[in-house]
Amino acid sequence: MAMMTCRSLLLLLLISLFVSFGFAEIRLTEIRSDVRPIIPFDEFGFTHNGRLELNLSQIDLSDKNKNLDLNKIGFFLCTRDTWFHVLEQLNDHHVTCALDSELVKVVFRFKSLDGKTSINPVFPVNNADQYTLLFANCLTQVKVSMTVRSAMYNIEGKQSRDYLSAGKTILPRVYFLLSLVYFSLAGIWVYFLYKKRLTVFRIHFFMLAVIVLKAFNLVFEAEDKSYIKRTGSAHGWDVLFYIFSFLKGIMLFTLIVLIGTGWSFLKPYLQDKEKKVLMIVIPLQVVANIAQVVIDEASPFGQDRATWKQLFLLVDVICCCAVLFPIVWSIKNLREAARTDGKAAVNLMKLTLFRQYYVVVICYIYFTRVVVYALETITSYKYLWTAVLAGELATLAFYVFTGYKFKPEAHNPYFAIDDEEEEAAAEQLKLEDEFEL
Repeated sequence: MAMMTCRSLLLLLLISLFVSFGFAEIRLTEIRSDVRPIIPFDEFGFTHNGRLELNLSQIDLSDKNKNLDLNKIGFFLCTRDTWFHVLEQLNDHHVTCALDSELVKVVFRFKSLDGKTSINPVFPVNNADQYTLLFANCLTQVKVSMTVRSAMYNIEGKQSRDYLSAGKTILPRVYFLLSLVYFSLAGIWVYFLYKKRLTVFRIHFFMLAVIVLKAFNLVFEAEDKSYIKRTGSAHGWDVLFYIFSFLKGIMLFTLIVLIGTGWSFLKPYLQDKEKKVLMIVIPLQVVANIAQVVIDEASPFGQDRATWKQLFLLVDVICCCAVLFPIVWSIKNLREAARTDGKAAVNLMKLTLFRQYYVVVICYIYFTRVVVYALETITSYKYLWTAVLAGELATLAFYVFTGYKFKPEAHNPYFAIDDEEEEAAAEQLKLEDEFEL
């Protein structure tokens, strides 16, 4: 069952390789002796009052012939839907260059350089939509070198700039409000641990650490996006966000593994095979976080971004599959124990709990890895924040479920079981199908 789940998850996650959603902050890109006919730079959701600023410097063409048609080299904006029609025009030879299509918004042609090696064009965008900034070089024999500083933003209120794409501009508030929720949960959990301190295990303090790390992660993500929104740059907040995202990711997967093994509250130690799972998950989470940093910092259309994204998805799938095995092992061990120790009712309760947890972990993985990507794909660019919110609410629900189901108990309900309940539980265990991998 776990292997089948892993295969399905891997298949569904492949769809995310073809989806790119950037925050389109100010970017600096260097092009050196490039002959590509089309170079995508960035993607941004504009409102009815958008702006694109380009700062082009160190412009150099390999062919110095003055008779070159420089109208065939330049920048343009294009929506995803429109780009497919432009490709059709090119294939049908209705146009010979993307810059000549009436479907694109031409930002700047190299004809306007007049011999200069730098220029700073500003292009207003008044039609609200999600556009991609592209560079076209229709002179295939010419190599282009230049340094490009691009800034896309929307004008709000009293001429204030908003560098976050439309549809993601409210994310700083979303992340901050969610951080308050997690800090509140941490406070509630501390109170609960103090109240039930006689039955608290080490795993419960581990849960507290995960909640606190998640809260701080959201705070720094809110600040990161807030500074990008106002200035186009994170001003170092992204470093703190990556640090806490790294710690939270490792701790969360470790927590799922430890709960799945029953460590601390069912047994005080880990078996060798359970330790091996941790030895696999933790290093892979380090790799996954490094890949995530590279993906976030690279241009949405960077040449190496797809490779890093494939690596991240592969590692994430392996981690998601690995954390399921300890839960399955615990379920099988509980079934075997039920046949030998004469405590069918006790083991049935534990078995039910671990099966519920197994199902919830699978649902959490599918929703945050697959459903969220699907929402981003089908949702209008103006409402992309809803996909982020859906993923965060699913994470919140998973945290609450885990805390509720594995909270410290002031009394052990398993002691108050009569003979009839014990016999009924034993019969139910006999009727249940074997839980196999």
